[in-house]
Amino acid sequence: MTRPFQSYEDAVAFHGHSCPGLALGYRAVRHALVLLHAERSGDEDLVAIVENDACGVDAVQAIAGCSVGKGNLILRDLGKHAYTFINRRTGSAVRLVQRSEPLMERLDPAASALRGKVMAGKATPSEMQEFHERQAAVIEKILTIPIGDLFTGKEARSEVPERARISPSVPCTICGEMVAEHRARVKNGKIVCIPCAGEYSRGW
Repeated sequence: MTRPFQSYEDAVAFHGHSCPGLALGYRAVRHALVLLHAERSGDEDLVAIVENDACGVDAVQAIAGCSVGKGNLILRDLGKHAYTFINRRTGSAVRLVQRSEPLMERLDPAASALRGKVMAGKATPSEMQEFHERQAAVIEKILTIPIGDLFTGKEARSEVPERARISPSVPCTICGEMVAEHRARVKNGKIVCIPCAGEYSRGW
């Protein structure tokens, strides 16, 4: 039986640590579930379309039960902190986009200033401690302030993505590894996988 994830602490356990990005994703998905009258998806009834590959996506997986393996988590890596949720049963959808104002600067300018030193490895031990304390306070604010202070609601596309398909696999004629037929490429008249075709993404 799938364990239901409901609290922020559950999302932290799934992600590995607490951070502002995870808290933002948590607020987005919990708000969407309320708006769509939906629960954590055990199958594909709830679909999430995420437009970034940052920490908040883990909250979507943990709380909404959307995952790549089930086919109801769709990644459109556009570099936007935007989340679309679709209830297949009702056809209703909501898209939440993070407000344009820099969040850390708005909630705690001092923490924002310290963040640069911490990320650059130039912070002193006392500055590190202050940053973590301030960041914890920022996370608490993200979890409690009105949702409208974090996201704006946008009109969502009405079309519901089709359910995940199971595709047959074929062997790559270069490396011999099996590849899903719909992901295979043709190179010099032969069926090959994406790496052997010379394509890559994210440094692979």
